[in-house]
Amino acid sequence: MAGRDVSDEGAVRVALVDDQALIRSGFAMMLSVEDDLEVVGEASDGRQAVEMAREQRPDVIVMDVQMPVM
Repeated sequence: MAGRDVSDEGAVRVALVDDQALIRSGFAMMLSVEDDLEVVGEASDGRQAVEMAREQRPDVIVMDVQMPVM
């Protein structure tokens, strides 16, 4: 990744949030081949996303903007 030395800081921690499991697993599969990215959590609704973000503290959240519950 440009502008970031992964060897010093470790992989970018990514969380995936979508109500469709197939979408989340597709993104997880694509991201898993990148050495500098690590999927640290997944959630299927807004409430789960908030809880997961508090617990896992991801650097980036890839999220569907229309989520059930929240």
